[in-house]
Amino acid sequence: MAILYEKKDKIASITINRPEAMNAMDPDTYREISEALIDVGSDPEVWVAIITGTGDKAFSAGADLKRMHQGGGESSMATIWNPTKVPRFDQGFQIWKPVIAAVNGYCLAGGFELAMACDIRIASEHASFGAPEVRWSILHGYGALRLPKAIPLSSAMEILLLGDRIDAQEAYRIGIVSRVVPHKELIPTAEKMARRICENGPLAVRATKEIAIRGMNTTLDEGLRLYALLNRMIHETEDAREGPRAFVEKRPPQFKGR
Repeated sequence: MAILYEKKDKIASITINRPEAMNAMDPDTYREISEALIDVGSDPEVWVAIITGTGDKAFSAGADLKRMHQGGGESSMATIWNPTKVPRFDQGFQIWKPVIAAVNGYCLAGGFELAMACDIRIASEHASFGAPEVRWSILHGYGALRLPKAIPLSSAMEILLLGDRIDAQEAYRIGIVSRVVPHKELIPTAEKMARRICENGPLAVRATKEIAIRGMNTTLDEGLRLYALLNRMIHETEDAREGPRAFVEKRPPQFKGR
C-alpha cells in the first residue's frame, strides 16, 4: 500500500507511506489518496480528514518522475496524467468535509498540489514548499489554478515561474499555511484542530465549506442564492434544532450529522 489510511473518532488519517522515495507519488499513490478521499466523503462516521507524509523529511516531493519515465503501462507519463476510473484530487474531485494538511517536510510539485487541495494547511518548522515543474518543462496545472486564489498574485507567480522553494516561515507570511509549529507538535496540532471542528455541527461545517469554495468562482448574487438554498436545507435538520437548544440549556450540543 502506498498510503496508510485509518479512521478513529470521526477523524480519518491519510499518510503517504513511501519514505524511501521522499513520499513521491506514483500512479498507485494518486489512486489510493483519491480513493481514501472518496471514502471520507461517503462515510457518515467521518467528519474531518488529515493528510500527512511518513517520516520527518517529506510531506511529498511530488510525482515520481522515475516511474513516470520508465516506459509504457501503468507507470507511463500519459497514464499518470490522464483521468482514470477513480476521480483524482487534482482533477476536479471535491468533497465538502474539511481536510487538513499537516506538512512535515518537503512539499513540492504534486505534493504542493495535494496540500493546496486541502482546506487548512499547517507546517512543521523545517517544511518547504515549491512548484519546480517549469525547471523540467512540466506544467504545475492544478496548483497553478489554486495558488493565485489563495495568496497574492505576485507571490503566486514568483513561486510558479521561478520554480524555487520557500521555507515554512515565508509560506506562513504569504498565507499558504495558517500555522508553523515545531515538528513534534505537528500531528498533535492537526488532531486538535480536527477534534475542534468535530465539536461543531458537521452539516453546517460542510455547507460553510461549500459556500466558501463555490463563492470564489461566482458572483455575490449567485453566492447568496447558494447560501439561501443551503440555509433552508440546514434549517430542517435535527442538528439545527439541537444547536440552539443546547445554547439555551447551557450545555455542549450533541450533533448527529442529520
